[in-house]
Amino acid sequence: MQGPTEPAFVLVRPQMGENVGAAARAMWNFGLQRMRLVDPRDGWPNPRAVAMASGAGRVLDGAGIFPDLEGAVADCTFVYATTARPRDLTKTVFSPEEAAADMARRIAGGERVACLFGPERAGLENQDVARANAIITVDLNPEFSSLNLAQCVLLVAYEWRRATQAAVPVRTEMAGAQWASALEVDHLARHFEERLEEAGFFFPDHKAESMKLSLRNLWSRMPLTGQDVQTLHGVLRQMVRWARKG
Repeated sequence: MQGPTEPAFVLVRPQMGENVGAAARAMWNFGLQRMRLVDPRDGWPNPRAVAMASGAGRVLDGAGIFPDLEGAVADCTFVYATTARPRDLTKTVFSPEEAAADMARRIAGGERVACLFGPERAGLENQDVARANAIITVDLNPEFSSLNLAQCVLLVAYEWRRATQAAVPVRTEMAGAQWASALEVDHLARHFEERLEEAGFFFPDHKAESMKLSLRNLWSRMPLTGQDVQTLHGVLRQMVRWARKG
């Protein structure tokens, strides 16, 4: 039987329903929904968590509730503990990016993994961390290294998404436009050359060809859409009309 295709996010003794709801939103933002709660302080279900989840209710609806951490991770083969504080424990320490890649490799190999997040006041206790196989630590400002529960969940969830989804690092939103063709750009360049020729821009004569070449090079470097080309044609026509009226 195939195991889960994503890690379980285990919130250990969370104190405020609002933070549980915010954590659910953070998880669902990145397509994660395996939430487990260990001994939530204000009980469960929690209407404040539901209100804060706002659209991510499915994560709360499917959350597993456990009286202790032992039960919450009993079915897991590898557990990560998130902590910003140094511990007197010998364990592998991952950055969130490397931890997410490691999770993905383990899950692809059939393992069941979980990631622990501590309560808001002071984070995981040493007894909690001791149950984990590895630690996830973020390189934070040493003078202020405390992350909100939902922030920590979001950060790990984001890295999980990066590790498992092919994302385009940079893209251009075309908003329905199309890139201008070489022919369209050539017509625009000719239009400008003709009007600039009339205006006496290419002076002195012996520099005219190099000036036209520079302009052609300028057009080729500009990422123009078809609409951009039409706009520039229109701007030039209007400027010529205005100059002729004068």
